Amino acid sequence: MLNEFKAFIAKGNVMDMAVGIIVGAAFTAIVKSMVNDLLNPFIGLFTGGYDFTNLYVVLSGSVPEGASLEVAREAGAAIFAYGAFTMAVINFLIIAFVVFMLVRTVNRVKAQAEKPEEVVPEVPAGPSELDILIEIRDQLKKPA
Repeated sequence: MLNEFKAFIAKGNVMDMAVGIIVGAAFTAIVKSMVNDLLNPFIGLFTGGYDFTNLYVVLSGSVPEGASLEVAREAGAAIFAYGAFTMAVINFLIIAFVVFMLVRTVNRVKAQAEKPEEVVPEVPAGPSELDILIEIRDQLKKPA
């Protein structure tokens, strides 16, 4: 059983998956920073500084008026955090689009690498030496 496990781990697909998970985790951190640090301020600029993340409805319990989502959660109230969900959907769409563009680019590069080189048909430079000798022979055989 140990040998089977070693063979399974040594397969290329498992190693590719492990590399993909590691790169994915790093990529997620980059995209999260891009959304939080670059895009959300622009969204806030267009919405008059409105932050979607702190939008919620208190279902039960008490929360101080105008409290942030974090304060509402710490108060132990049951809340419906539709703003955080909206931001999660926006983050997902951005990540999905970036991954789509990445896969599209990789597929194009891969297709270019796999594309067979165009074979240029050889155009004869002229008659070969053998062709010329055969023509001379045929001319000499003709009656004059």
